[in-house]
Amino acid sequence: MSSNGYTHILVGVDFAPESEVVLERAVMMRDRFDARLSLVNVVDYVAPGTEYAGGAFVAEPILPDDGRLERELLELAQKEIDVLGERLSVTAQDRIIESGPTARSIQHVARDIGADLVIVGVHERNWLGRLLGSTPQSLLKHEVCDVLAVRLDAEAEAD
Repeated sequence: MSSNGYTHILVGVDFAPESEVVLERAVMMRDRFDARLSLVNVVDYVAPGTEYAGGAFVAEPILPDDGRLERELLELAQKEIDVLGERLSVTAQDRIIESGPTARSIQHVARDIGADLVIVGVHERNWLGRLLGSTPQSLLKHEVCDVLAVRLDAEAEAD
Protein backbone atom coordinates (compact mmCIF):
# COMPACT_ATOMS: atom_id res chain seq x y z
CA MET A 1 0.00 0.00 0.00
CA SER A 2 1.30 3.43 -0.85
CA SER A 3 1.12 6.36 1.56
CA ASN A 4 -1.97 7.53 -0.36
CA GLY A 5 -3.82 4.23 0.09
CA TYR A 6 -4.30 1.15 -2.01
CA THR A 7 -3.25 1.22 -5.65
CA HIS A 8 -4.22 -2.25 -6.92
CA ILE A 9 -7.13 -4.20 -5.47
CA LEU A 10 -7.83 -7.84 -6.25
CA VAL A 11 -11.30 -9.19 -5.49
CA GLY A 12 -12.13 -12.88 -5.43
CA VAL A 13 -15.44 -13.51 -7.15
CA ASP A 14 -17.64 -16.60 -7.17
CA PHE A 15 -20.65 -15.19 -9.08
CA ALA A 16 -23.07 -16.07 -6.25
CA PRO A 17 -25.87 -13.54 -5.66
CA GLU A 18 -25.03 -13.28 -1.94
CA SER A 19 -21.50 -12.15 -2.88
CA GLU A 20 -22.79 -8.87 -4.31
CA VAL A 21 -21.78 -7.14 -1.04
CA VAL A 22 -18.15 -8.15 -1.73
CA LEU A 23 -18.32 -6.46 -5.13
CA GLU A 24 -19.89 -3.35 -3.60
CA ARG A 25 -17.00 -3.10 -1.11
CA ALA A 26 -14.45 -3.61 -3.88
CA VAL A 27 -15.95 -0.87 -6.03
CA MET A 28 -16.18 1.43 -3.01
CA MET A 29 -12.48 0.85 -2.21
CA ARG A 30 -11.50 1.29 -5.88
CA ASP A 31 -13.34 4.61 -6.04
CA ARG A 32 -12.11 5.77 -2.62
CA PHE A 33 -8.44 5.19 -3.47
CA ASP A 34 -8.66 5.67 -7.24
CA ALA A 35 -7.14 2.20 -7.48
CA ARG A 36 -6.91 -0.37 -10.23
CA LEU A 37 -9.40 -3.21 -9.71
CA SER A 38 -8.77 -6.79 -10.80
CA LEU A 39 -11.20 -9.70 -10.55
CA VAL A 40 -10.20 -13.32 -10.01
CA ASN A 41 -12.36 -16.42 -10.13
CA VAL A 42 -10.86 -19.75 -9.19
CA VAL A 43 -12.19 -22.97 -10.66
CA ASP A 44 -11.42 -25.38 -7.84
CA TYR A 45 -11.98 -28.52 -9.89
CA VAL A 46 -11.07 -31.96 -8.60
CA ALA A 47 -10.98 -34.75 -11.15
CA PRO A 48 -13.52 -37.53 -10.57
CA GLY A 49 -12.15 -40.28 -8.33
CA THR A 50 -9.49 -38.08 -6.77
CA GLU A 51 -9.51 -37.92 -2.98
CA TYR A 52 -8.56 -35.05 -0.68
CA ALA A 53 -6.37 -35.97 2.25
CA GLY A 54 -4.16 -33.87 4.48
CA GLY A 55 -4.10 -30.80 2.27
CA ALA A 56 -3.24 -32.66 -0.93
CA PHE A 57 -5.10 -34.51 -3.65
CA VAL A 58 -4.14 -38.17 -3.80
CA ALA A 59 -4.96 -41.28 -5.85
CA GLU A 60 -5.39 -41.81 -9.52
CA PRO A 61 -8.73 -40.80 -11.00
CA ILE A 62 -11.09 -43.76 -11.22
CA LEU A 63 -13.06 -42.30 -14.11
CA PRO A 64 -11.37 -41.24 -17.34
CA ASP A 65 -10.71 -37.53 -17.32
CA ASP A 66 -9.69 -35.98 -20.60
CA GLY A 67 -9.89 -32.46 -19.16
CA ARG A 68 -13.11 -31.68 -21.01
CA LEU A 69 -15.12 -30.88 -17.87
CA GLU A 70 -12.41 -28.59 -16.51
CA ARG A 71 -12.18 -26.78 -19.88
CA GLU A 72 -15.96 -26.30 -19.88
CA LEU A 73 -15.84 -24.93 -16.33
CA LEU A 74 -13.04 -22.53 -17.29
CA GLU A 75 -14.93 -21.35 -20.39
CA LEU A 76 -18.11 -20.77 -18.36
CA ALA A 77 -16.13 -18.88 -15.71
CA GLN A 78 -14.57 -16.68 -18.42
CA LYS A 79 -18.01 -15.79 -19.77
CA GLU A 80 -19.28 -14.96 -16.28
CA ILE A 81 -16.25 -12.84 -15.38
CA ASP A 82 -16.49 -10.96 -18.68
CA VAL A 83 -20.12 -10.03 -17.97
CA LEU A 84 -19.18 -8.96 -14.45
CA GLY A 85 -16.13 -7.07 -15.67
CA GLU A 86 -18.23 -5.11 -18.15
CA ARG A 87 -20.73 -4.24 -15.40
CA LEU A 88 -17.97 -3.02 -13.06
CA SER A 89 -15.86 -1.34 -15.76
CA VAL A 90 -12.93 -3.69 -15.21
CA THR A 91 -10.63 -4.03 -18.22
CA ALA A 92 -10.32 -7.42 -19.93
CA GLN A 93 -6.69 -7.79 -18.78
CA ASP A 94 -7.86 -7.47 -15.15
CA ARG A 95 -10.36 -10.35 -15.42
CA ILE A 96 -8.46 -13.42 -14.32
CA ILE A 97 -9.54 -17.06 -14.29
CA GLU A 98 -7.38 -19.56 -12.39
CA SER A 99 -7.63 -23.27 -11.75
CA GLY A 100 -6.57 -24.95 -8.53
CA PRO A 101 -6.99 -24.57 -4.78
CA THR A 102 -8.77 -21.28 -4.14
CA ALA A 103 -6.57 -19.61 -1.53
CA ARG A 104 -3.30 -20.65 -3.15
CA SER A 105 -4.49 -19.45 -6.57
CA ILE A 106 -5.56 -16.07 -5.17
CA GLN A 107 -2.18 -15.71 -3.43
CA HIS A 108 -0.32 -16.39 -6.68
CA VAL A 109 -2.44 -13.93 -8.64
CA ALA A 110 -2.04 -11.24 -5.95
CA ARG A 111 1.75 -11.64 -6.09
CA ASP A 112 1.87 -11.76 -9.87
CA ILE A 113 -0.14 -8.58 -10.38
CA GLY A 114 1.29 -6.68 -7.41
CA ALA A 115 -2.01 -6.31 -5.56
CA ASP A 116 -1.79 -4.47 -2.26
CA LEU A 117 -5.30 -5.45 -1.09
CA VAL A 118 -7.28 -8.66 -1.60
CA ILE A 119 -11.01 -8.62 -0.93
CA VAL A 120 -12.88 -11.90 -0.44
CA GLY A 121 -16.22 -12.98 1.00
CA VAL A 122 -16.41 -15.20 4.03
CA HIS A 123 -19.29 -17.63 4.50
CA GLU A 124 -20.69 -19.02 7.72
CA ARG A 125 -18.54 -22.03 8.41
CA ASN A 126 -19.69 -25.51 9.31
CA TRP A 127 -17.59 -28.13 11.09
CA LEU A 128 -15.81 -29.10 7.87
CA GLY A 129 -14.90 -25.47 7.14
CA ARG A 130 -13.49 -25.06 10.64
CA LEU A 131 -11.44 -28.23 10.18
CA LEU A 132 -9.99 -27.30 6.79
CA GLY A 133 -9.73 -23.55 7.31
CA SER A 134 -10.96 -20.72 5.13
CA THR A 135 -9.68 -18.73 2.19
CA PRO A 136 -9.30 -15.49 4.24
CA GLN A 137 -7.37 -17.37 6.96
CA SER A 138 -5.04 -18.88 4.43
CA LEU A 139 -4.48 -15.52 2.73
CA LEU A 140 -3.61 -13.92 6.06
CA LYS A 141 -1.18 -16.70 6.99
CA HIS A 142 0.86 -16.14 3.85
CA GLU A 143 0.98 -12.33 4.16
CA VAL A 144 0.90 -11.56 0.45
CA CYS A 145 -0.80 -8.23 1.14
CA ASP A 146 -3.65 -6.76 3.17
CA VAL A 147 -6.86 -8.82 3.19
CA LEU A 148 -10.42 -7.57 3.61
CA ALA A 149 -12.79 -10.42 4.47
CA VAL A 150 -16.37 -9.33 3.90
CA ARG A 151 -18.92 -11.26 5.95
CA LEU A 152 -21.72 -12.52 3.79
CA ASP A 153 -25.25 -12.20 5.13
CA ALA A 154 -26.25 -15.51 6.73
CA GLU A 155 -29.92 -14.89 5.83
CA ALA A 156 -29.05 -14.45 2.15
CA GLU A 157 -27.13 -17.74 2.24
CA ALA A 158 -30.16 -19.56 3.60
CA ASP A 159 -32.39 -18.42 0.69
